[in-house]
Amino acid sequence: MSQVMFGSVTRGAQLPAWPFSYESLDRGEWASGDFIVAEVLPRQGIGEAFELASGRECSPMAGDLLVGALARRFATLEAVGSFEDVDEDGRMSLLTGGGCFGGVTSRSRFSAALLPVAYRGHLVSGPKKLVMRDFVTPAPDAPFDMPVVLLVGTSMSAGKTFAGRVVVQQLKKLGHRVVGAKLTGAGRWRDTMSFGDAGADFLFDFVDAGLPTTVVPEDEYRDAIGGLLRRIGATGATVAVIEAGASPLEPYNGGTLVDLLGDNIAFTILSASDPYAVVGIQTAWKRSFDLVAGPTANTRAGVALVHGLTGLPALDLLDYDTYSSLRQRLDAAVGSRGG
Repeated sequence: MSQVMFGSVTRGAQLPAWPFSYESLDRGEWASGDFIVAEVLPRQGIGEAFELASGRECSPMAGDLLVGALARRFATLEAVGSFEDVDEDGRMSLLTGGGCFGGVTSRSRFSAALLPVAYRGHLVSGPKKLVMRDFVTPAPDAPFDMPVVLLVGTSMSAGKTFAGRVVVQQLKKLGHRVVGAKLTGAGRWRDTMSFGDAGADFLFDFVDAGLPTTVVPEDEYRDAIGGLLRRIGATGATVAVIEAGASPLEPYNGGTLVDLLGDNIAFTILSASDPYAVVGIQTAWKRSFDLVAGPTANTRAGVALVHGLTGLPALDLLDYDTYSSLRQRLDAAVGSRGG
């Protein structure tokens, strides 16, 4: 008997239990964030793992039914695709392990093969299709007003999430109640969960705002994330560690996020692949940073070249001996809390 598996992009939705209703809809009715059912197709090899609503990863088998959402992705080092690029026969791929589906237009030769699936239908309730935004918790009528440690990168896989874990740990040592959040990128829960492993008191990501990825029009992103920021502000936390997935120059609305955060940004860490990438993003984005981390800081040569090219300090956050320096910098930026 085939298994029915719910992806992590469904975790905040009160979807019906199996057996539930789903039906095929015309392409003109498809949109990002629609909940769909896709059947796993036969394939060679293992391919992309599927991240369940609990955050656990599994390997679906041919014939299994996966529940996730239509989405767009524009990953520089993995896959590019969209629900708008699905073949006429309904064949598509698992664009992210969290349950984002679409047709692939480009894939890195160095990334794992994507799981092939076939569209079987939209989840429906009566005459209405079910979409992620249907299940978003209403935002309180309150401002977002807490200091933010912002994590940005020169690209995906530059070490932002690891840097965020270290920052969360050090802020907890300073006595803070910490929000850990990932507010741009493509749906996958494991990165944000790792902030919880490091001690974050509250966890959020853009899925909580009803977005499977943040490759959406700017006005849609502003509306969704603006409400989520108000929810974050209502937690009573004293600081937020917010990761902008991918690079702020990619079409994930990273620049829009920075605009929304505004003067709340107290400290910015750039995770970079190499010193020249630091120069590139600093020049292209026309912003500076408080600290550089990531692979470029893994050697003294990299640290020295970053400083020589940009004047910015860099710390190797894989080295425990750098943590006291990081904690001092965070204390100067956001302060400490007694107790």
